[in-house]
Amino acid sequence: MSVQADYAEAACPEVSSSSDVRVFNVYCDESCHLEHDRIPTMAWGAVFCPIHETRAVSESVRALKAEHGLATDFEAKWTKISPAKTDFYLSLADLFLAGGQLRFRGLVVPDKSLLDHSRFDQSHDDWYYKMYFAMLRPVLSDNNRYRIYLDVKDTRGGEKTRRLREILSNGLRDSSRRPVERVQQMRSRESGLLQITDLLTGALSHANRRLGTSAAKTAVIARLQEKLGSNVLDQTSPRNSDKFSVLTWNPA
Repeated sequence: MSVQADYAEAACPEVSSSSDVRVFNVYCDESCHLEHDRIPTMAWGAVFCPIHETRAVSESVRALKAEHGLATDFEAKWTKISPAKTDFYLSLADLFLAGGQLRFRGLVVPDKSLLDHSRFDQSHDDWYYKMYFAMLRPVLSDNNRYRIYLDVKDTRGGEKTRRLREILSNGLRDSSRRPVERVQQMRSRESGLLQITDLLTGALSHANRRLGTSAAKTAVIARLQEKLGSNVLDQTSPRNSDKFSVLTWNPA
């Protein structure tokens, strides 16, 4: 079923050692992240959800699918948006917007052709993890605990999760790795929250690519802009942005 993974995570206790510690599930996705795919824009996105809310959000995603005549195991993805499913995807965007404790953090690189990895003695993979760190670090608190889930993209999942956890923990100066409790892969079709993340990350990438070929996708972007502000997807957000925060990153 499409929500089994979210249900399993919701069964874990929110507070592990102290009543002051909150536990968040963080669902991450990326768009056009390959170095030589001939698409100039890259985007990363993450949806934060308090662990005790994951089951309710997952059930709401499932209910939306039923309401719109879709199978409960239908995998909602930005690339699947079509005119016939516009109302469903607008409802999915509205679910995020109405979810008081759901937050999105995104990072967009408008033109990866400007990257010069040799200048910084790094590979594209090295830079990829630096961007993940740049996206997540400002919204991670040393006082909370985070369980980070990456959408399955390829066979390098074990390496990716280990390295990302190491980089985040080092950045937090936490050798015990307490704030970042885990980083692991999850299949998008098993998680309604990963599907929301895919939708928002796709909208971020699409808006920055200035694509206008799909009326259905344009409608979803317009809904986000209507509720969050006209520049919410294509400009770095103010520091006090909480619900939807984006960093536009350009190479120096």
